[in-house]
Amino acid sequence: MSQTIEMFEVITQSQPSDYQSLEILKEAYMKLGREQDVVGTAKRIAQAYVQLGQLSSAIMEYESILQRYPDDADAQNALAEIESKANSFAGPSAAVDTDLMKAAAPSARSTAEPAPSNGKPLTHADIDDGRLAMQKLYIDSKLLAVADFDLYWPRPPLDKPPVAIIEPFLQVLAEKQVLPLDKSVKHLVEKSRAGYIPIEKYDVDVEYARLFPRELCQRWAVLPFDRMSKATMVATANPFNKQAAREIEAISRNRVLFYVANPPELIKILKKVFR
Repeated sequence: MSQTIEMFEVITQSQPSDYQSLEILKEAYMKLGREQDVVGTAKRIAQAYVQLGQLSSAIMEYESILQRYPDDADAQNALAEIESKANSFAGPSAAVDTDLMKAAAPSARSTAEPAPSNGKPLTHADIDDGRLAMQKLYIDSKLLAVADFDLYWPRPPLDKPPVAIIEPFLQVLAEKQVLPLDKSVKHLVEKSRAGYIPIEKYDVDVEYARLFPRELCQRWAVLPFDRMSKATMVATANPFNKQAAREIEAISRNRVLFYVANPPELIKILKKVFR
């Protein structure tokens, strides 16, 4: 637990708007009875929601603090400021809370089923493996040409287990000298808003990782490296892969929190876990 706290303290210091990591940090503090840290982290979560425009979520977070500490001046003042801001936008056309826009954004938590295959083998056209989101991320920013994207995007077999780990898209681009790895990973973290996990420094819960099928982890190059409450934390180089998230959720019965990992380190640890 102490290592989890240390790791997520580093992550949240460098990525203050990563409310998912802050939630994990808050829960870890709760388990250790560090009440002041719990409250402080709850305030950081609320501030992250405000920065992201998710005012209703921020209000709920501050209200949860005031339920436990009714005289907390910081929470009182912040809540009053948010409510004042929300009221100033009152009206039928107001659109101040991006919570309502989540459905339009790429999410690793979707539980929608693949398109019906009518008894035919599942194809890549039937699933959402993050291709469209990644395409938009790298082609629209002019980091990649359409031809390069189409040529190197991985298409792992869906009807049989892969014989080895399918290399992540970003790693293939680096190996082919199309796009440097540090540049592609930095762009992915910044644009996807997914947290970055230095997976090589994390004490991976190997036994938990092995609860998930080898072929699932090899096919999508994903590593469920730990769990916290009702969340499964997964290292990946493609945080838009809804198919991988769906398969992990079906096994864990938990929501999936994707964290971007350095592809070579991710592959290295996957090989150790599934020897």
